Amino acid sequence: MKNLHIFFSRLFVVLCLGLLSMGYAHAQFSSIFGGSQTKDQQRAAILKTNSEILAKLYATEPRAKSLIEKSPGYAVFSNFGMKIFIAGGGSGKGAVYQATPKKITYMDMVEVQAGLGLGVTSFQMVYVFQTQEAMNDFVNSGWTFGGQASAAAKYQNQGDSYQGAQLVAPGILAYQLIDSGLAVDITAKGTKYYKDSDLN
Repeated sequence: MKNLHIFFSRLFVVLCLGLLSMGYAHAQFSSIFGGSQTKDQQRAAILKTNSEILAKLYATEPRAKSLIEKSPGYAVFSNFGMKIFIAGGGSGKGAVYQATPKKITYMDMVEVQAGLGLGVTSFQMVYVFQTQEAMNDFVNSGWTFGGQASAAAKYQNQGDSYQGAQLVAPGILAYQLIDSGLAVDITAKGTKYYKDSDLN
């Protein structure tokens, strides 16, 4: 009986933590993008957040700026998610910036996680496209990152190595930013990216 009481006490604590995490996640996500905002306000909020993410990336890894500047385009996303027990997920928004001709495509992302855990996580992703074809595929095909990444990335095989960038698909390099800085290993597995039908 005593063991049963301890079990239910612990279960109650875990459930309370889960509910708190859900509330925190909803509050944080709503404060960034705001469901009551107009479309113009939502676009402005995404662009502002993306500028802050790029500034953080450049401060952490200055060489990323030259990589982005000479690329056909790049994408920036902010993700907010949560995990309770053995499953979890997250969602976020971002944009793809095409260099020539200049164009911004607003996009959504959704992430599905697996594994035991409890908590709230947030991270930012910056993708750099090495080719126009890779960017077009990312924007138009509902691209999914399956979690395969190589640690050493070089720009179009020209010999310029970029610390922190990882090759996640042919023609697509990526940086993942977390609270402590630049992630060594990209953990945004099972993440799908697709056009935002409302904001484009």
